Amino acid sequence: MVVPSELGIDDRISSLASPLLPPSEHPTWEAAAAAPRSDEEKLCIDDMLQKYCGEFGFWQLRHFVLTSFGWALEAFHAMVMIFADREPDWRCVNGSGSGCDDTAKTMCGLQPGSWEWVSGPGSSTVSQWGLVCSEKYKIGLVQALFFGGCMIGAGIFGHLSDSKLGRKGSLTVVCILNAIFGCLTAFAPDYFTYLLLRLLTGFSTGGVGLCAFVLATEPVGPTKRGAAGMSAFYFFSTGIALLSGIAYIFHSWRDLYIASSIPSFLFLVLVIPFISESPRWYLVRGKMDSAMKIMRTIAKVNGRHVPDSVILGLDEEANNSSNDNNQTCKAETATKEAITGSIVDVLRSPMTRIRLFLAVGINFLGSVVYYGISLNVVNLETNLYLSVLLNAVAEMPAFPITAVLLDKFGRKPLAIGTQWFSGIFCFVGCLVGNVGVWKVVRMVCGVLAIFGMAGTYNLLFIYTAELFPTVVRNAALGCATQASQMGAILAPFVVVIGGSLPFAVFAVCGIVGGILAYYLPETLNRPLYDTMTGLEEGESVKIGMLK
Repeated sequence: MVVPSELGIDDRISSLASPLLPPSEHPTWEAAAAAPRSDEEKLCIDDMLQKYCGEFGFWQLRHFVLTSFGWALEAFHAMVMIFADREPDWRCVNGSGSGCDDTAKTMCGLQPGSWEWVSGPGSSTVSQWGLVCSEKYKIGLVQALFFGGCMIGAGIFGHLSDSKLGRKGSLTVVCILNAIFGCLTAFAPDYFTYLLLRLLTGFSTGGVGLCAFVLATEPVGPTKRGAAGMSAFYFFSTGIALLSGIAYIFHSWRDLYIASSIPSFLFLVLVIPFISESPRWYLVRGKMDSAMKIMRTIAKVNGRHVPDSVILGLDEEANNSSNDNNQTCKAETATKEAITGSIVDVLRSPMTRIRLFLAVGINFLGSVVYYGISLNVVNLETNLYLSVLLNAVAEMPAFPITAVLLDKFGRKPLAIGTQWFSGIFCFVGCLVGNVGVWKVVRMVCGVLAIFGMAGTYNLLFIYTAELFPTVVRNAALGCATQASQMGAILAPFVVVIGGSLPFAVFAVCGIVGGILAYYLPETLNRPLYDTMTGLEEGESVKIGMLK
């Protein structure tokens, strides 16, 4: 036997080269790595969820519940003003000799010192700074500026969550700001400081709901996304119900602001570390390894498996592969160039521009009705805490009913039907009087109207999110949310008019909103597109098939 060490150099070279193919027939290592592999399969996220990961398994359920707690935080910061800015009970001071009458409906016109607040000056901002009579408009100004801050924040954080910060990063930032501004509000020394802090709280609150909604629903499969999205709003209503209990315990408005802000701190510590960034955001930002890591984790926790040969691709790449009748593709590198988009891109495309204008109009009109009727219910002459609790509970039946009908009839018919349902009962409410038994009829009309509009208002989040691709989804949803905040600003001024006119205004808004929804496309069982190109190509294929 001849060992290699005993061979000459030429013999060793010859013996090593002999088993190999000739150099001219053997590709280089680099060429082999770049060559397409026949066993690789490129799928978009929706297809991978359906085929390998599971559309709504344990991973999605846990992630959905944890993320949706953000809606309860938004309810705390948005609705705390109902209790903090309430007008407390007052009474005449015994022996004042000023002619004060306890049967009077208002203290306006009474001499200073002839009356006092029953629960003391620290129970609300109204009693703290005397925001009554000619100063009462300042309470409305606080509410308007809060929703104005929400409108600004929704647009800014909608853009940031689509770009550099991501969904989870934006949700973290807004919760930090909410906790800080909420606690600082409790120490406001005067009205104008309070006004500024409520504006800043609104700015951060405007990004909580939309970031939580998109982050919670993007990892859900297409056939489960509608029901999951509708379920998210249970957390908002539950937050309102919990807030009424917190307000019942903490009667001082300063204590109430601290108590309603502490959950934001708890969310940051106990929830944020255990939720994941959206794989869709990673995908459009070019972070392929991170996106695939989350998809494999989803599959593993759900008891499924993603084969090593399966990789993620953008929807436009999947469309191209389908058009070429080629289901294989070249292996992707760990990172790609990030794909970015903004609201400018939405406006440039005729398809998305029309969708955005319609979505903005519908969200604005729906918000006017929703917040307007909500204020009418809260202003009933009953126990304030019980009224707010019942108002929150009354909305809850709309969620399961809408969720069931959502996947049966589709987004578009339901958006039209719920708005017209609300508009019809508002119209009936404006026709009846407000005396005797007709008071009950008008109250029932209001309850049925808010039941219908609660379904619409929640459906619009799902519908709007599905109308736009991942790269601009939060930016578009931010614009729609801004429109909703504009409606929320207008609603109190409509309610102040009194009489039958508010119901007439709400009826018109509901009917017109349903008409606008008629011109939107149906998104039931349609994929969540990743890019503008993918959306346009996918919709073009759908239109061609319909023809």
